[in-house]
Amino acid sequence: MTLKIGIDLGGSKIEIAALDADRQVLARRRVATPEGDYDAILAVIAALVRETENALGAKASVGVATPGSISAASGLLRNSNSTCLNGRPFKQDLERALGRPVRIANDANCFALSETVDGAAARAGVVFGVILGTGVGGGVVVDGKLLIGANAIAGEWGHNPLPSMRDDERPGPQCYCGRCGCIETFLSGPGLSAHHQRVNGVVLPVEEIVERTSGGDPACEATLARYEERLARALAGVINLLDPDVIVLGGGLSNLERLYRNVPRLWTSHVFSHVVQTRLLKNLHGDSSGVRGAAWLW
Repeated sequence: MTLKIGIDLGGSKIEIAALDADRQVLARRRVATPEGDYDAILAVIAALVRETENALGAKASVGVATPGSISAASGLLRNSNSTCLNGRPFKQDLERALGRPVRIANDANCFALSETVDGAAARAGVVFGVILGTGVGGGVVVDGKLLIGANAIAGEWGHNPLPSMRDDERPGPQCYCGRCGCIETFLSGPGLSAHHQRVNGVVLPVEEIVERTSGGDPACEATLARYEERLARALAGVINLLDPDVIVLGGGLSNLERLYRNVPRLWTSHVFSHVVQTRLLKNLHGDSSGVRGAAWLW
């Protein structure tokens, strides 16, 4: 049996899934991520792989999706929200624990790969996968293969400045990366809530902003309208650079159905083409895309 194991290593949970040659999920399990304990994280992943293989009676290839990425210069993990992983030889240590090669990629890259293999963007030539959640990430797939880049940061659009920033948007909110006005500070879930608070003086989670919009709240409607217009500007920059066939949205904010109606209408004035044929699509695999994409790294 040809078996591929994918692992989605998040800040709060570790998910494992085993897929067969027909892309069917044979086993899946989620456990809590040991907080701040590097060695315990390695041990949990190794135990999950052993238990899954024993249950299925087969050895598997292993791919891991994680926030952050492996530095092309040092080979160490960087930019992970599980900060105990940063600056550590995570790939080498996990390979030693499992006794085999392991492939590791950024979670947004795995999302983009999953949706290209058999998801919303199946069979598309150039795909840009977007994570709109606690943070903002992106991944690029060309002809079915991940684009990694010379610095292993391809797709990291969330830490570019918001394009065509207006006077009332400058210099932009402070980002954890040390800059101001990053796309992430405007388009992440916390960024959306923070913007609503700055304008209206009211602290509301994204879910309540959306709910109040459905009830006709004009302030919340204005917040979402500004969000859509900013997302359109940001994605227009991606279209001008990559000219993708498909842009797939993931993360919690991808569940806003109005984005798929409004953003393509808004991005046309920012795209350097009189016709925009790029499609904006909702993901097919939801929060399973990360673990599926990790499996497809092999």
